[in-house]
Amino acid sequence: MRRSNSKEEDRKTESLDSRFNQTLRNVQGLLKGRSFPGKVLITQRSNPPDQSALHSPSNDGRFSDSDAEHVEQVDEPNQDEIQSISSLNASSSLNKTKLSTTSMENASKEVQKSAIGARATDSARLMKFTKELSGTTVILDKLRELAWSGVPPYLRPTVWRLLLGYAPSNSDRREGVLRRKRLEYLDCVAQYYDIPDLGRTDEEINMLRQIAVDCPRTVPDITFFQQAEIQKSLERILYTWAIRHPASGYVQGINDLATPFLVVFLSEHLEGSVDTWLMTDLPPEKIINIEADCYWCLSKLLDGMQDHYTFAQPGIQRRVFKLKELVRRIDEPVSRHMEEQGLEFLQFAFRWFNCLLIREIPFHLVTRLWDTYLAEGDALPEFLVYIFASFLLTWSDKLKELEFQEMVMFLQHLPTQNWTHLELEMVLSQAYMWHAMFNKSPSHLAAITLFSEAAAAAAPDPVLDISGKLLRANSDYYILPASHRSGGGLDLTNTKNMTCPLDVVQRGDDNPGIPVAFFPCKS
Repeated sequence: MRRSNSKEEDRKTESLDSRFNQTLRNVQGLLKGRSFPGKVLITQRSNPPDQSALHSPSNDGRFSDSDAEHVEQVDEPNQDEIQSISSLNASSSLNKTKLSTTSMENASKEVQKSAIGARATDSARLMKFTKELSGTTVILDKLRELAWSGVPPYLRPTVWRLLLGYAPSNSDRREGVLRRKRLEYLDCVAQYYDIPDLGRTDEEINMLRQIAVDCPRTVPDITFFQQAEIQKSLERILYTWAIRHPASGYVQGINDLATPFLVVFLSEHLEGSVDTWLMTDLPPEKIINIEADCYWCLSKLLDGMQDHYTFAQPGIQRRVFKLKELVRRIDEPVSRHMEEQGLEFLQFAFRWFNCLLIREIPFHLVTRLWDTYLAEGDALPEFLVYIFASFLLTWSDKLKELEFQEMVMFLQHLPTQNWTHLELEMVLSQAYMWHAMFNKSPSHLAAITLFSEAAAAAAPDPVLDISGKLLRANSDYYILPASHRSGGGLDLTNTKNMTCPLDVVQRGDDNPGIPVAFFPCKS
């Protein structure tokens, strides 16, 4: 009787082992062809993971060398966590009597937590990066695959230059090309920036003034960016780029896009926390080289999304529409609730696409996010839709509880100040899986594309003020003639000896008249 019971237990445990091994094979199959965000841990251990192993970087919103050091600590392989397939089978045989549905569910949760906790600088990944970068010619497809899941901080400047095509993949040509491009930037600064205002048009003077106003507002919570020297470098980069790209010129938000490049390329020359960095510690020739690298990398990035910053920013409008459609298909209850409350995606997602989430997450996480951005290459504009959908639906349950005004305030001040790499990796992993799912449905994607393009074509041109910005609701504006000396603004007056109604007229003098405010109209 005991032998019969023993055989029955053996059959049950063998069945569970078989299902577990099949799950393992399925996960391995999912990972083929492209690296999955983070390191994947498969384990049958029923004990909860050690929470100390999931310790995250400091939450002060700063990127520093201490963050990088912590990353390396997290990435050190833990003998309890990293197991080979043979050790999994051994563990299985030891725990046959303990294995249950509950323990399998706990293991699944543990897999999700521990997989994300693994970072970019474990020894195996370091070896792969070193191998790829040490060859005479870097194979960019392999480098992109590695970089998608994060780049070790001290390799980031080199990897970013390669991913953006600024530095050639051939190592023999690299130094010569960088030297030539840096000299070219220096010539551009001398030609366009280092000139008196008499040599500029009125439009160029206004653009330079706008850049000078925006630079002090850039990443205001990081004291490093408040240094006069860094603001001057940022001003030179932005103005030179705007002059050389007249189709778009300078658009607010581009100033944010230059900051990750500044921090990464400065990290080659400055040590310690970003808050302790001083530009005065660097000689002028190094500063101009850093500026040049930032300028060319910013140019390469924006070349792939120019329609985000041309007149009326049509690229952003199209992708905001795609985001709305994707959210509707992924989480219909949230989409329906937002629509019932009258919330338009443009009201919050426009800034996301304009600044690529730099204003939405702690700054110490930005460079990790940008590892994935740059690894996507030409596919980045489309992949942003999936990242932002994942980012938005992080708060799916919360959004369904909020009414219009509360939702607007919540989405404009998202509670990400305490985010760590854990939350960011979750967003990227979810975006990757959704992209993999919908990428296999070309007819679905084609429907969204055709619908969004038709909607964009049918939509009226947005109304802009004289500085090229979209009109803001409930703000005062003066309506003035386009040409000077053609009279003043609008006013109300009695033109037919009637006290009511008054007529709207243009003033004959230079007085701007009375201001008007605009409000959205729901048809």
